[in-house]
Amino acid sequence: MYHEENPSGGERRQRIVALLRSARSPVRGTDLAAQLGVSRQVIVQDVALLRASGEPIVATPRGYALVEASPAPRHRAVLAVRHLRAQTEDELNLLVDLGLRVVDVLVEHPIYGEIRGSLMLDSREDVRQFMEQLHRSGAALLSELTGGVHLHTVEAPRLELLARAQEELRRRGYLLEERALSEKTPSS
Repeated sequence: MYHEENPSGGERRQRIVALLRSARSPVRGTDLAAQLGVSRQVIVQDVALLRASGEPIVATPRGYALVEASPAPRHRAVLAVRHLRAQTEDELNLLVDLGLRVVDVLVEHPIYGEIRGSLMLDSREDVRQFMEQLHRSGAALLSELTGGVHLHTVEAPRLELLARAQEELRRRGYLLEERALSEKTPSS
């Protein structure tokens, strides 16, 4: 049900942006709700309104984050990979250890088309928290919908780090390449 905006709604949304801007890591919706004295549902609605107004807020597995333009130029690539659930932590640590940010994960679902999940992982600690939440929740990875095949958008401060990441993913057998597809696909 739609309610008239609370007179303090605009002020509360400004406070959410300020809290996210000053945070060093994503902030859980329940923590924002507690700080602002409202329910988590109010925070969800406020974040939706903030996004609709153009605020670059993303929801990550660890909470909300404000994604501002990076002061240093970053190079972006999309990596196609395939691996087992048990190899997820190794894959993500490989990427962050090379200085890459794992922006998201994307799978192509036969019914829904592209399904994308925001990750925003920059460090082993981010990966550890992601894996801990995955184990605690019992949730399935998006890649489990597609036999392990998924895409990661990654960012790097230097172009050569993207090439190193591809080479290391290839070495570990995670990089999905045309040659690997033809070797694993029966010919007609």
